Amino acid sequence: MTARTPSASEVIALLQVSGLHVSYGKIEAVSGVDMTVGEGKIVTVIGPNGAGKTTLLSALMGLLPARGTVRFDGEDTAGTSIKSRIDRGLALVPETRALFSTMTVENNLELGAFRFRARPARERAAAMEEMFALFPRLKERRAQLAGTLSGGERQMLALARALMGRPRLLMLDEPSLGLAPLIVRDVFRIIADLRNRGVSILLVEQNARAALKVADYAYVLELGRVAAEGPAAELAHDPRVIAAYLGINSKHQERLAI
Repeated sequence: MTARTPSASEVIALLQVSGLHVSYGKIEAVSGVDMTVGEGKIVTVIGPNGAGKTTLLSALMGLLPARGTVRFDGEDTAGTSIKSRIDRGLALVPETRALFSTMTVENNLELGAFRFRARPARERAAAMEEMFALFPRLKERRAQLAGTLSGGERQMLALARALMGRPRLLMLDEPSLGLAPLIVRDVFRIIADLRNRGVSILLVEQNARAALKVADYAYVLELGRVAAEGPAAELAHDPRVIAAYLGINSKHQERLAI
């Protein structure tokens, strides 16, 4: 018997954001954002520089104060620490990667599993071998200092380190930034594979074409507000989105999409 694909209304919400506001002093960078990320889905947020995309992720992670309601796995995150959010399965890979450059690849990965430090060593070792299977290049570089890796290798390490914590929701801020075209394609293939492994993903990305191709649902953020939203495949054919993000000036993105 063939399994039925759940409709949009039946998708289980892992992250629910309602009326989110984030300000820098008197300047409001995110204004009344509503957003949902379903279990096992990739949701992307696209928009121009300065739209508030990174601010949004920082607020969800607890790095910035915010007003509004953020529910993760049904529980309100108000007043919870960053550590608590990590322990509950929320992870952020920032645009800067934030690796420990003077530590080895293997040591960076071990730090990623810190929340499981009380678990048996064999479990942490198994998790590391799983990352090496997903990112074979990291296995080759396991004893190398993170600061000596290429840009693509650093992005892979940042992803793998976050995955060592077994996140339920992985938030990615500009994962393709500064990478060569072939590496960008690899990164987006990995993102799609993570969804197949059951990881929910909130993806902030300048490469709108690639993001819409890999995502299930999309939000367009402009001046801190949601200007448009819908299934990613539909937004990819929306005349407004095409004109702003997928037109003649961004045709080079086609070769970067998976």
